[in-house]
Amino acid sequence: LHGDAIAINVGDTLSLVGLRALMDSRPRLGPALTLRLLEEAEQMARESVEGQSIELGWRQDNTLDLTDGDYLKMVLKKTGWYTAIFPLRIGALIGRRGNFDPCDLVPFGSYLGAAFQIQDDLLTLQRDDRYGKEANGDIWEGKRTLMLIHLLRKAKGPERRRLERFLAHPRKERTSADVLWVRERMDDHRCLEYARTIANALAGAATELGSKALSAVPESRDKRFILGLAVWVLNRT
Repeated sequence: LHGDAIAINVGDTLSLVGLRALMDSRPRLGPALTLRLLEEAEQMARESVEGQSIELGWRQDNTLDLTDGDYLKMVLKKTGWYTAIFPLRIGALIGRRGNFDPCDLVPFGSYLGAAFQIQDDLLTLQRDDRYGKEANGDIWEGKRTLMLIHLLRKAKGPERRRLERFLAHPRKERTSADVLWVRERMDDHRCLEYARTIANALAGAATELGSKALSAVPESRDKRFILGLAVWVLNRT
């Protein structure tokens, strides 16, 4: 879990930098809006930590009976708030000087964040170092990605028992051969294709929900950029 601890610490540092910038902007934003943005930051931090705690708990307890719904609920907290919902909400609040209901953007951000996380999980399964992360790193860590959850659902008999033994071992006891075996099983059961299908559906829903939430906003380059984020999420490498 060391890598996740580092990620949390980096996120905390970035959040502190952002809060400093917010406090420096108090004269322009005014006290009421500044306080509202601080409240938004507090909610984002709480949601993100809760989501990370759920994900780490699954690995700590070696939870095996997870559904796609469990994964998406976790991602909503772990990734959705930090990556999409929070930036969308504070951007709208600042842009409209607080005269906007940010709840209208939560569905859009939820689907966008989930598509982002699934694509992020898929990228870690690349067989080269273009992404800048350890190849198959999520398998080494035993992370409950959508691909692993689908594999657990599809694996039967001896295959299922071997997978369960692999996940029961701590990372230091896992071998390259075992990790490769899990990766090959994901290919055999078309787990990556399944996850891409879900990610595409979520991105499509995000675009539709974003268009609805921003229907009253005049057309502009900025609006097109926001609504184009779902396509970017799927195409990034």
